[in-house]
Amino acid sequence: MNIAIIGYGKMGHAVENAAVKRGHKIICTIDNAKELESKSNLLCQSDVAIEFSQPSTAADNIRHCLEFGVPIVCGTTGWYDRYDELADLCRKKGGALFTATNFSIGMNIMFALNERLAELMRGRDDYAVSITETHHIHKLDAPSGTAITLQQQITANGGRSAESVPIASFREGEVPGTHTVCYDSAIDTITLTHEAHSREGLAQGALMAAEFIVGKKGIFTMRELLK
Repeated sequence: MNIAIIGYGKMGHAVENAAVKRGHKIICTIDNAKELESKSNLLCQSDVAIEFSQPSTAADNIRHCLEFGVPIVCGTTGWYDRYDELADLCRKKGGALFTATNFSIGMNIMFALNERLAELMRGRDDYAVSITETHHIHKLDAPSGTAITLQQQITANGGRSAESVPIASFREGEVPGTHTVCYDSAIDTITLTHEAHSREGLAQGALMAAEFIVGKKGIFTMRELLK
């Protein structure tokens, strides 16, 4: 595939390295609004764009790709207040949009475990549930999109309110990402933890999503990919 990378920070570089290993070609890298404009011709020649930028720019990057008919895989979080708007645009343009709050296959396995555990703990009010997430100091949104997804799963499957599932966020050093769900009672404690050791898992998952989305139309998530 010919891939455009939008957001050429540490995640962008990780995607680039993983793409080359999987036999793909990086046709262009775009790191700001000026480059998005100046490299539009290259962007239009790409089979797919992979976006890891910032919450303040992600939605406009997605819109730009959809307007140009370029399938886009977005791993940035913190822009979901504009999700419905961009989903409508994707459908209108007959485009393809793949979003995930976390592209790690291991984290998506934890999502499945989290849903099941929430079902098992439904009605167990003797357990207080909480979420802790820790990331590197460069991550701008807090809580993380992954933590919000975990919280939403617990409320949907466990019958708890969002207010009863607090999220504690920490920003430390270069931590790739650690998420813990904790059910605590006077008798015992149950925890689920996913600890990323590097950005490689996220990059590989994003590339799998890019390979999956090429040639398709619609809106996709990791749920469709893992099926």
